[in-house]
Formats: sequence, C-alpha cells, structure tokens
Amino acid sequence: MSKEVNFGATSLPAEQRQALGKAKRLEWITIAYMATCVAVVFSVMGSSQAMKAAWIEDMLGFVPSIAFLAAVREAGKPPSPEHPYGRHRAVASGHLAAAVALLIMGVFLIVDSGMGLVKGEHPPIGTMHLFGHTVWAGWVMIAAMFYTGIGPVILGRLKMPLAEKLHDRVLFADADMQKADWMTAGGTVAGIIGIGLGLWWADAAVAIAIALSIVRDGWSNVKFAARSLMDGRARTYDSEHTHPLVAQVHETLVHQPWVADARVRVRDQGHLFHVDAFVRPRDGVVPAHRVEEAAEAVRDLDWKVADVSITPLLQLPDTHDVPDARADQQ
Repeated sequence: MSKEVNFGATSLPAEQRQALGKAKRLEWITIAYMATCVAVVFSVMGSSQAMKAAWIEDMLGFVPSIAFLAAVREAGKPPSPEHPYGRHRAVASGHLAAAVALLIMGVFLIVDSGMGLVKGEHPPIGTMHLFGHTVWAGWVMIAAMFYTGIGPVILGRLKMPLAEKLHDRVLFADADMQKADWMTAGGTVAGIIGIGLGLWWADAAVAIAIALSIVRDGWSNVKFAARSLMDGRARTYDSEHTHPLVAQVHETLVHQPWVADARVRVRDQGHLFHVDAFVRPRDGVVPAHRVEEAAEAVRDLDWKVADVSITPLLQLPDTHDVPDARADQQ
C-alpha cells in the first residue's frame, strides 16, 4: 500500500501522490544540475555580457526549485488555530518571491548591458590552453552553452504535466522558464559568434534580449502571483483561463432538487480551492442534511475542492462569478 500523502487536511489521490514525488525528485535534480551549469559558465564567461546574463539566469534557476520545495513542505502541514485554512498560500508566496527575483534581476541586466552598448565596450575573447592545445575561448563558451541549454528543456518538459496534475503555479513557472532556456543558450551562442566576426555590439544586444525575456517572465509571474494572493477567481494552473470547476460547482448546486438558484465564489488557496456558495431553496426552508449532501457532491467533483461552505438565503448576492466563468471557457 502506498504511503498516504497530505496537502494540509486533504489526502492526495494516487495520481497526485505519484506526481508530487516525481516533481520533488526533478527539482532536486534541477538544483544539482544548475549548480554544475553555474560553475561551468562562470569558469568560461570571461568579459562577455551575453555569458554574464546567461550565468545570472542560471543562478536564478535555483529560485523556483527552492520555492517549490519550500512551498510543498509548508502546504503539507495540517491546519492549526493560527492557520485554520492550512498553509497553501505558501505556493502563491513562493511564486511571488521567484517572480520578484526574476523581475529585479532582469531590470539590472538591461541597465548593465545597455551601459556597455552605449559605451561601445568591445568584449575580448582570447585563447585558452585545453588538453595541450591552444583554442579560441569562444568554442569553449559555445560548448558550455550547449551543456546548459539541453538540460533545462528536458527538465521543463517533464515538469509541465506534473504542474497541471498538482495545480502548482510555482512548478509551472519553473517548467515554463526552463522550456525556453534553449533560446538563452542559442542567443548567447549567437553573441559569441558575433564577437568572433567582429560585431562587438552583438554581445550586448544578445544580453539585453536575454534580460528582456527575464523581465517578461518576471512581470507575468508577479501579476499572476499577486492576483492569487488577492483572492482572485480560481484559474487554471497556467493562469490562462477561469478554472472549469467554477462552473461545475455552480451546475452541481443548481441541479440539487431543493435548490432554486445558486451563486458561488471559488477561491484559489494554492493547490486547493475553497468554495463559498449561496443557494436559494425552493421552499424557503431546507433540512441540514440536504445542505451537507450538496456540500459532499461539490467536494466529490475534484480533489482540489477542500473546503465547501453553503449558505441558504432568500435573496442571493451577486458574486460576478458564474457568467464570466462560462464566457472565459468558450
């Protein structure tokens, strides 16, 4: 029998247990691999701005992995008097921390590389002795970029389906950035070749392009992480669409035989959803066991639905949730 794994008060289904274990292993592999990338790039980067930008991006690669492992550890702690809803907000907090780090470092790189471009700095790429031979250092840099570019693409593609299964935005942000790392490696190679051909500006231009990519990733992730912390409507793991469960919860409630109409608010806590539902009974009075049956039907929709609160009312509030949710899914 497999060991039970909990996300706070919620036991994970077998598929999610396996996904969580695999995601943890991949993040530890990522940390070990990125440590070698940082060492390799630092040892050969010389004075190239593009190599410096790639090195800093590799350094930033630690942040999402560490944020994911820390968030999962916190999210697994049971609810307490101080944290009655559990600690799944650790996911959004880790997401925000990783995003802010990306944004700040991207802005720094734009300024740093832009100054080099304005000043007309010509980064030299000399020669180095390797296995008894003198070779152009650019070839060694290019080899280093191939090494640092292949791994993240593979790791990113392995993490993406796990992010969907776990509804984990930190893991998604990590996978999304790593999938695109081949562009950083390819751009850096182009900058190095540009220097070799006498195009001194190519190095700084590539560094700025890498920095703009980092800023774009940082800004989009800051926006979505902040939205989650401000109790935005529950969205899919990639933040692209309103989550289908919003409409499913509404449909489940309005199909209860004693319910005339319903409104729902679905709050994304991190991995899990909390549902506040308001229902108008057909007869004005409803037995408590009917309310509990409806809450159980909502919880049975998905493992992510952790907390369900149903309030019978004679007049329903306007939650703005159901109409927009349906439109977003079309």
